[in-house]
Amino acid sequence: MPGSGTSAFSEVEDFAAALRAEGVRGLMVTGAGHFAARLTRVTLPHLDLAAGEERLSRIAFVAGAPGRVLISFPLDDESRLIWGGMELRAGDIATFGPGGQAHARAEGPCRWGSIRLAASDLAGYGKALLGAAPVLPGVPGRWRGPPAARRHLRRVHAAAIRAAETCPTRLTDHEAAHGLEQQIVEAFIACMAEGAEQQGRAWRRHLELAVRFEELLRTRPEASPPIAEIRAAFGVSSAVLGTSCRQQLGISPARYLRLRRLQRVRQALVAGDAGEDGLAGLARCHGIRDVERFAAAYQAFFGELPSATLRRRRPGEPGPADTIS
Repeated sequence: MPGSGTSAFSEVEDFAAALRAEGVRGLMVTGAGHFAARLTRVTLPHLDLAAGEERLSRIAFVAGAPGRVLISFPLDDESRLIWGGMELRAGDIATFGPGGQAHARAEGPCRWGSIRLAASDLAGYGKALLGAAPVLPGVPGRWRGPPAARRHLRRVHAAAIRAAETCPTRLTDHEAAHGLEQQIVEAFIACMAEGAEQQGRAWRRHLELAVRFEELLRTRPEASPPIAEIRAAFGVSSAVLGTSCRQQLGISPARYLRLRRLQRVRQALVAGDAGEDGLAGLARCHGIRDVERFAAAYQAFFGELPSATLRRRRPGEPGPADTIS
């Protein structure tokens, strides 16, 4: 059934949960300050559309859903979006096929759009409009089609999002939803007419190493392993691991681990759980050894003391996601 809705978020975890449909399996904020985001969704018979607005820099770990294709693109000229280490310029689109894994990051405030559809539908649309199904790489792909097609895709996507935000009942009309869907399909297929850019083997190796790095951390949900242990597990040098992380994550592995520990502590505090040993014990549990400097680092990054976070959220309280329409 066609439908739409808009939600606002003030906590990273709630926003990450809302983005699971886009394949997001983890979201790491890398910019200091108070988090804020907004997400609008449009559900059409064969397409799912979304538009997001985010205030802070972040890194998302994305896994392609079985049988589904994700298409993503910046909604303005100022947003810096990097998929698998490839920066998207205004008008570029990124594709992410079934089963793939990669990091997608935003450098500073950003506005992005996405389209999700079945891989079989994309193949059918491609054959009908191009004479052949677009060849999707097994990793994130960057496409730079004709400028007119790129502008048209942004226009029709923006029209759908605007309708969802101002007059959502329009999207419940079957004929209107079908017409909108056809316009969007024709626009993004036209953007794929020239094929995806080819990336080298070195880029693919760095992408795969960054994915392995993320997967290893996900097996240690509390204290992150030290860098030396990570390098030994992968059999790579410090320089190679550092290059992969800077290309794919935009930061060093050491900084990624520090931010991950801070965010893990915040997740526990937002849930209202400081543990039996208090804030100091919670920090140590998540691998933060210098407890004396922990509170200052936490406040500098999140804009409030750990105790303030704990007071704001208690078990059983509703989350900050607020459905607007």
